[in-house]
Amino acid sequence: MNSNPRQINLLDTVRARGAVTVEQLAEMLGVTLQTVRRDVQRLADEGLLTRFHGGVRVPTSTTENIGYQQRETLHAEGKARIARAVAAQVPNNCSLILNIGTTTEAIAKALLRHTGLRIITNNLNVAAILSDNPQCEVIVAGGSVRPRDRAIVGEATIDFIRQFKVDIALIGVSSIESDGSLRDFDLREVKVAQTIIAQAREIWLAADASKFNRPAMIELGNLSQIDRLFTDAPPPPPFPELLARAQVRCDIASDNPL
Repeated sequence: MNSNPRQINLLDTVRARGAVTVEQLAEMLGVTLQTVRRDVQRLADEGLLTRFHGGVRVPTSTTENIGYQQRETLHAEGKARIARAVAAQVPNNCSLILNIGTTTEAIAKALLRHTGLRIITNNLNVAAILSDNPQCEVIVAGGSVRPRDRAIVGEATIDFIRQFKVDIALIGVSSIESDGSLRDFDLREVKVAQTIIAQAREIWLAADASKFNRPAMIELGNLSQIDRLFTDAPPPPPFPELLARAQVRCDIASDNPL
């Protein structure tokens, strides 16, 4: 690709953030919307960017997730806002299941001042975070540890989680597609998440805006199974209609700490 320095800078910006709106790119790069749109179109034609409604992202595979260390930094600010919004709605003295993902790890950090929680998790990072809260009980699922992100998966994990019925499941996903399906990349992880959904009285989904219209191979569930969605920006079409039809309450996390 024979790109000019501005286009190279644009590409580096998107790679650093994972996904970004056209308006944000114009502001960050100090150029007009028309210039950004021309550059984005050229980079998309080269296969270096993928366009979605209102923005662009780095091309992603439907079969393999972004690496854990990269996901830790991607959309960290939005995930922190989501985590604060979720924590503000979690009552003390309730039971929770938190699954795999960097967003649920952010939620765990936001729950450190809660009291009386009983938390079941198949995420060793979540367990390590919440073990610093002496006012909460942390129960770790059995199973096989996935080294890259310390997730616990497998049939033993499913059998363990089936013993419980909790007040709230706080789950993250890799993808919310335009048909309302919730998707992920690892079949073992998906099977555990499906069990978590079945063992909770309420299902709260935490997903930053980059998850909308992102492709992933394996169907985990559907928005119709969710009670509340916490995200960091208004969902693009057709998601408002899908959420309304499914009677899902959508909470947009504000920029201001709660």
